[in-house]
Amino acid sequence: MTASETATFGGGCFWCIEAAFEELDGVTDVTSGYAGGSAENPTYEAVCSGETGHAEVVQVEYDPDVVSYDDLLAVFFTIHDPTQVNRQGPDVGSQYRSIVLTHDEDQHGRAEAYIEALDEEYADDVATEVEALDTFYRAEEYHQNYFAKNPNDAYCTMHAQPKVEKVREAFEAKIERSA
Repeated sequence: MTASETATFGGGCFWCIEAAFEELDGVTDVTSGYAGGSAENPTYEAVCSGETGHAEVVQVEYDPDVVSYDDLLAVFFTIHDPTQVNRQGPDVGSQYRSIVLTHDEDQHGRAEAYIEALDEEYADDVATEVEALDTFYRAEEYHQNYFAKNPNDAYCTMHAQPKVEKVREAFEAKIERSA
């Protein structure tokens, strides 16, 4: 059995990104958190202020024998608009920027190559940042599995649910089947 691997992505509110990745077979855990900033142990309120430099991100634990890093990149770039700078939909600020935080040189190269190919598909430039992950800070407990716990929340029905449905349609062969 292959050891699990980790990938980290930010593309708007972490509730939406988390819910979409949780759909995938081979994804063993998704954790909402903060990364890419300078403050130690940031809180949601501090990150939302825009003063810490952190982005809302998700850390995805996955089995590479079941779902590849390239599959995760494909899902990530399907569920958000990588051409928007410091925003996704109604969420505005650097904490909502599009970012891939890599765990090694292989991920870094794959992310950059994916973006280079993707850039040709868009009229606007892809604004997604690619950086080596320094430190990941787990978000407060009430942010974890937010969509699963709050499926009728207005924000979730308007923003998370469409992303989940998009993943189910576009990646049907990669969706986790219930036992």
